[in-house]
Amino acid sequence: MCGRYALFRWNRDFANLPGFPADQQAQWNISPNDSVLMLRAEPDGQRTLARARWGLTPPWLTDMSRTPAHARAETVAEQPMFREALRLRRCLLPANGFYEWRGTTRKRPYWLTPGEGASLFFAAIWEAYPVQEQVWLSTAVITQPAASQRRPLILDEAGQAAWLDPETPLHVLQGLLASEPAALRERVLANLVNDPKLNGPECLTPA
Repeated sequence: MCGRYALFRWNRDFANLPGFPADQQAQWNISPNDSVLMLRAEPDGQRTLARARWGLTPPWLTDMSRTPAHARAETVAEQPMFREALRLRRCLLPANGFYEWRGTTRKRPYWLTPGEGASLFFAAIWEAYPVQEQVWLSTAVITQPAASQRRPLILDEAGQAAWLDPETPLHVLQGLLASEPAALRERVLANLVNDPKLNGPECLTPA
């Protein structure tokens, strides 16, 4: 399961998008419940960025201990927690890569990325949760099976456009949800990243 990812590098075009926080810092070890950047499309097609909590919080939710960070691609269209967000509130989470732990007795962390300097976008859904006079945004990553793991659904440029387009029909979305996992490079890491409080380039220290 993708429980950690990183966003520490971005290009000028990304930084010039509306909503890019002036105080945005590199995040090397993003965990559920952290504040993340999400990319959405406005009704006029303009792409904008906003900060959201990683852990979906629908406005009707009463049990705040149940805020899922992930939604399964196979069932997201049917699950009551997710189906309306899939239909109306789709977004992308930008990343440089993500971490994966493998092993039986002693799990080792791996770093997965499309390549050095590359970026990727996870398919995700979002919700707004009003508290008094403020509205908080939250999000969940769509995951798909990949070998013995579950990984984020990573979309190419055409997939990103279709995912963000509010007019995309359900059968096209279902095609994206069923797409083959992206080809990624991987590198085994030292155990430093196991500490969720660590937030620096040492997270990527090779084994």
